[in-house]
Amino acid sequence: MGKLIYSMLVSLDGYVEDAHGRFGWGVPEDEEVHSYINHLASSVDTYLYGRRMYETMVYWETAHTVPNQPHYVRDWTRQWQATEKIVYSRTLAEPRSVRTRIEREFDPDVVRRLKADARHDITVNGPGLAAHALRAGLVDELQMFVCPAVVGAGNRFFPGSCGVEGGIG
Repeated sequence: MGKLIYSMLVSLDGYVEDAHGRFGWGVPEDEEVHSYINHLASSVDTYLYGRRMYETMVYWETAHTVPNQPHYVRDWTRQWQATEKIVYSRTLAEPRSVRTRIEREFDPDVVRRLKADARHDITVNGPGLAAHALRAGLVDELQMFVCPAVVGAGNRFFPGSCGVEGGIG
C-alpha cells in the first residue's frame, strides 16, 4: 500500500502561490535543495493533479530538450516522465504528456483503492485538489518545502478559512 503525500513548496506565510497565481519565488534553483526533493520524490510513481497544477508541471514532458540543463534538473525530468499522472479536470480535453489520464471528478473511494493497490507512493499536488483529499482523510503525509519568501496573498497550503474551495478546473 502506498502513502498519499501532499507535497508543495510553501512560503513562510503559508502560501503555495501568490495572488497572481505565480510561485516562481519558490522554485528550487539550488542543487542541494533540488536534489533533496528529487530524492523524496523517488518513492512516487503516481501524481494526482488538478488542471492548473498539471498545466504547470507538463513543462517537464519536454524539459529534456532544453540545452545545458544541470544534471539534477535532468534527473527530475526523467523521474517525472516515468511516473503516472492523473489529472482531475472538467475542461481539459486531452493530456499533453504520456502516462497521463484525465478524470472528470475526484472520487475519494477511487483514490482509496488506488492507494490500497499501489506499490509506491502517490502525491496530490495543488491546494484545490489537496483540499478534497484532506477533507476525505486520504492524506498520509505532508511535505512542506518552506521557502524564504513572504507572499502575503494567494492560495494557501491548507484549505478552509483561507479561501481554497478545492474546485476542479
